[in-house]
Parts: sequence; structure tokens; C-alpha cells
Amino acid sequence: MQNTRLRLAAKQTIFVHSICTINMRIAKTFLFAAILVSMWPTAHAIAAEPAPPKFDLEALAKPPAVFPAEGFDEPEVRALFYEGEPYQGKPTRVFAYYGVPKVASGQKVPAMVLIHGGGGTAFDRWVRVWTARGYAAIAMDLCGCLPVGTYGNWRRHDQGGPPGWDYSFRQLDEPVTDHWPYQAVAVIIRGHSLLRSFPEVDAAKIGMTGISWGGYLTCLTAGVDDRFGFAAPVYGCGFLGDNSAWIPAFTGMGAERAGRWLGQWDPSHYLPQAKMPMLWVNGTNDFAYPMDSWQKSYRLPKSKATLCLRVRMPHAHGPAGENPEEIHAYANALFKGVAALPRVFDEGRDGDGVSVKFESATPLSRAELNYTFDTGKWQERKWETTRAHVDEDNGKVTAKLPAGATVYYINVFQSDLLAVSTQHVVVRP
Repeated sequence: MQNTRLRLAAKQTIFVHSICTINMRIAKTFLFAAILVSMWPTAHAIAAEPAPPKFDLEALAKPPAVFPAEGFDEPEVRALFYEGEPYQGKPTRVFAYYGVPKVASGQKVPAMVLIHGGGGTAFDRWVRVWTARGYAAIAMDLCGCLPVGTYGNWRRHDQGGPPGWDYSFRQLDEPVTDHWPYQAVAVIIRGHSLLRSFPEVDAAKIGMTGISWGGYLTCLTAGVDDRFGFAAPVYGCGFLGDNSAWIPAFTGMGAERAGRWLGQWDPSHYLPQAKMPMLWVNGTNDFAYPMDSWQKSYRLPKSKATLCLRVRMPHAHGPAGENPEEIHAYANALFKGVAALPRVFDEGRDGDGVSVKFESATPLSRAELNYTFDTGKWQERKWETTRAHVDEDNGKVTAKLPAGATVYYINVFQSDLLAVSTQHVVVRP
């Protein structure tokens, strides 16, 4: 923001000097006005952002104390409470479901941390998705609630932490350690530390995935806790102040308060520190996390990024966000030695011809070119799909881009269940 103001001041100063030969007094007046304007925020400006807070990683790396959660066990899943962060000076307890597949005594298994999104809670069904795949898994509630009630209206418990999601915009005047994003990230890290302490879990093979607000938290946590073997945010990303479903909320907060929240809690400040491989899953028309902010986010980590961008992918808990088979395949490749997802590289365009090279342990089943003729809001663009040509011998996919297309990308498929995407390319804004 400061650089933008300085550039604006410089341009206005050049203009002032160009008229100095006409009238020095007028020039001085323009110069003074230019300096004032350069110091004044634009309509879309956000105030100077504070630095993200520090986490006590030494303390968070210790396994938290565990307490019984009687009456909440589900088939093949154990319910428990574990120690959370102090909130408003009082101790907290976090409700969680934990499951482990049936394995021989002494055998260790890989594991997953499952991070719910807005309206969600700890879901026992999500734990069973992963135990059926041969993974231990923990799903915790991140808003001080129990899985009692209805979606988005779960019952709070007496020792719960702060309410979350959009509610965090109201917490700016509280100590930063009482903010919901701080509490939620600490809860996730504590859950990770708990998993690592279980004798049946291979501590070197733990991944995390989160949905929507949970994907947002996955991005934050990836930049804080480097012990994870991989991270897979579904929908969630950073640059929320540039483009997201929360732009009206930031506008309503005012520049100063929006700048404070974004400076502390936008994932764009955390992702550059992420060291683990990341699988990014999203839909072309996601209402909350649009493709432009998503792209800027996945370009930030220095680690390897794999993309899965589905045309009009639904935004939801349940199978849509919890069960993408790409996440399962990605985990298996890293933790079980199964063949990796295809790798795409060297994207190119020559006139209306577009191409990408690929490497795949197994032949591709197909490839597609996805494109739109629309401009404007990413969420409202209509996407078209056409088949692309796969040249297995040369490891190359080619397609013809229709005249007038404004944005395109290519999907390659290892099977109809496993898609890997190129970065989207803007032909014209």
C-alpha cells in the first residue's frame, strides 16, 4: 500500500513539474495537493497491516491432556476431549473423534487431521472415511461445540473456546490469543501432537485436510506447523481482502479494522513459510474462494503444489469436500508408496494452440481443455469443456483454444476419479 501511494505521488509530482513554466504558484498548489492525495487511502485501500502473531510451538508440540467424553462414542470411533488453549483466562477442552483401522499389534499406520469448515463440527463419518482407507484420523470441533444439534447450530459446552468463522471479525479488540483463528490453529496443532503420541500412529506420516473455513485454517497451519507430511486445503485460500465472499464484511469493518484482521489472519502471510507438499482442491465457480485469490495463494509456498480444479465443483461438507479421491491418492503416494498423481509442467500457448507436458506412472485416461468466454466475477463465469489430445509417447497434451476465450486451463486424468490441473491462464482480463 505504501508503495502504491509513493507511485501515485511520483506521477502527480511529474505532472506538477511539467506545468511549472506556466505558473509556479499553481505548480506549488498542485504539488501540495499531490502529497495530500498520496497520503490518503483510496476507496478500496486497507490500512497498514500488523504482523501475524507468534505461536508457542514448543508448548504446542507436547501431547495435550486427554479426558473422557462419555456418551459420544460412535461405531468404530472413539470420542474424547483434549486440552485446548486458555480462552479469556480459563482452561478449555476440545471435543474430538478419533479412529484407527484394524491392524496387527505393533503395526503403525499413517494418519490424517480433519479440519471442518463453517457450520461444521467434529464429524465421526469423516473419520470413518479415512479409517476405511487404512489411516488413523482425528476430527476436532474448532468452535467450542459438541456434535449435538443441527448443522451450523451445534451445542456449545462449558469449557469451549471462542465461536468462530465470521464471528472472528468481531474479536479484534480482544487479546490476539483469544481470537478464533489463533485458538483454532492451536487446537489443530495440539490435535496433531496428540496423534503423534499414539503408539499405533506413524508420526512421520501425518497429513491434514480442511474444507472451506477449514481449508483456510489448513493454509494458516501449514505455515506454522512444519511437522505435517502434506496439506490439502479444499476451497480455502488467502488474499481474502483482494477477492472473496467476505469483501462486504471487510468494507463494513472499515479500512483500519479490516487491515488489522487481514494482517494477522490472512493466509497470504503464512503460506510463504509452508514447507510441506500441498494439494489444492477447488471449483471454478466457488462462491467463497475465487480462482484469482486461489492462484495467488498456491503460488506462495516454496514446496511442491499439485492442483485439482474441477468445473463447478460443489461447495459443501460431506462427499463433495471430504471425499475427493485425489486427496486419498495424494496421501497414498506420499505415505504408502503408491504411484503418484500425474505431474504437469511446461504449459504453453502458440496462437490458438495450447499444450502441457506431463509425467504419469500409468497412462492417462483422458484430458480436457476447460475455458470461458466470460469476464467479470469469477463465481459467475460459464465454463465450457472440450476434449484434449493425449500424446502418451511424447508425454504431451494439446488442444485448440476457441476464439474469444478469456481464461483456460487443462485437466489430465489418471482415471476418471483423479484429476490434476494446470494453472489457469488469463488470455484477456
